Amino acid sequence: MNIALIISPETLIFCCVVAALLLLVVLKSMLGHRRTSRGLKALPCLPSVPLLGSLLHLRSALPPHLLFSKLAGRYGPLFSLYMGPHYTLVVSEVTLAKEMLLHKGKDFAGRPKMVTTDVLTRGGKDIAFADYNTLWRSHRRLVQSSFALFGEGSSKLQTIVLDAADNLCSDLQACRGQDVDMAPILMRAVTNVVCRLVFGSTYDPHDPELQQVIDYNDGIVQTIARGNLVDIFPWLQIFPNKDLARLRECVYIRDKLLTTKLEEHKLTLTPGEPRDLLDALLSGSGDESGVTEDHILMTAAEAFGAGVETTSTTLLWTVAFLLHYPEVQERLHAELDECVGRERHPSLSDRTSLPFLESVLCEVMRIRPASPILIPHVAMQDTSLGGHDVPKGARVLVNIWGIHHDPKYWEKPDQFIPDRFLDGLGKKITPNSYLPFGAGPRVCVGESLARIELFLFLSNLLQKFHFSVPFGASLPDLRGRSGVVLQPRRYTVTVKPRR
Repeated sequence: MNIALIISPETLIFCCVVAALLLLVVLKSMLGHRRTSRGLKALPCLPSVPLLGSLLHLRSALPPHLLFSKLAGRYGPLFSLYMGPHYTLVVSEVTLAKEMLLHKGKDFAGRPKMVTTDVLTRGGKDIAFADYNTLWRSHRRLVQSSFALFGEGSSKLQTIVLDAADNLCSDLQACRGQDVDMAPILMRAVTNVVCRLVFGSTYDPHDPELQQVIDYNDGIVQTIARGNLVDIFPWLQIFPNKDLARLRECVYIRDKLLTTKLEEHKLTLTPGEPRDLLDALLSGSGDESGVTEDHILMTAAEAFGAGVETTSTTLLWTVAFLLHYPEVQERLHAELDECVGRERHPSLSDRTSLPFLESVLCEVMRIRPASPILIPHVAMQDTSLGGHDVPKGARVLVNIWGIHHDPKYWEKPDQFIPDRFLDGLGKKITPNSYLPFGAGPRVCVGESLARIELFLFLSNLLQKFHFSVPFGASLPDLRGRSGVVLQPRRYTVTVKPRR
């Protein structure tokens, strides 16, 4: 439906008054930040103008993580800017990041309130985007204890992932050496893991409900990826917005499906015998914890939004790098043959025996972090960072890409070198400047689950298959495309069973 906007003189005068008031508020805010100094060093800041802040100086063909890395070379590893009226710091160095995330984790544990994330999370009833408070801490403890039922101390998750890996290998076996785009196949496999983990449903590849989950999840990711000015200027909601309408449509479909699953679980729940994540969350929620059914639904939704895209993308990057570095694939095959063989599935108990495979995964997450910029943090009180004042309410962006490509800490940071995660004896090590999942109070709650999935999927794929570039095709583009996560551009691969 087309909407015609007719602006009357009264409306025009009103808009001018509102704009003038906004200008005064912004100027007051910007001047206010400069008055908060307690005698510490002045923080370098991008030029800014009233209302728009530094947005004009952020126009670039570069994706944000590369632009911020470039700006860090000019302004230093800690600089500031204005996202519209929002005073924002950008951190691109590991010592500063650890000061903020670990040593002053609670000072910087807040989250900004944004229009799109409010739509996505029913006003912040999830874990990733919710603000830091007592209820959030109770909710996170419940989620962590629920995840523990399916984590490293349990065989449940391993069984779920190995079943999905079996189905994935069967799908690839059916390709019979043909060229294949692995993106939809991997996405389906990882989505099935999350479906089974969250609400106990296992789907055939062409099940319409599984396709519905994939479609709404993709719709959410694509609309969020385009960014939205309403997150900087919420008053823009008064105007038609196709992306926001699309996001609300996908969220409606998502919540309808998850609500149906939740109601089914409430009718069949057996206390003390959780079958899946929904059961575990239902058992631990209630008046005492403050965790409501909305929180449970948003936790389930977040498992799809965060868990599917990041894991499948990391696996796609891994295959892309193996095509570029066939000698690495040969070493992985040799390690698997020696330590596991071909007669049984690789399992979690093999992790210490497969240090090179673990180092390859670590190097992929270093050189192409799924989240090159962490979700924005907010200062909960007046504090400091790197010897600079940080006022309460300031937003902070941690540039993981910049940290993972810092030549001070990484030799030849732009090169793919898995051995940087091995010591002289071939045992796996973790360098201090490696932060793929963040750190501190807001560290990714699904880190353990993600690492388990990545290890089991990759080890089972490489045990059975050899990946090569199709005849006449180009190697995958390793620059990637920026969005909610940093994804490789679509590519095809020849998958051949190992004999």
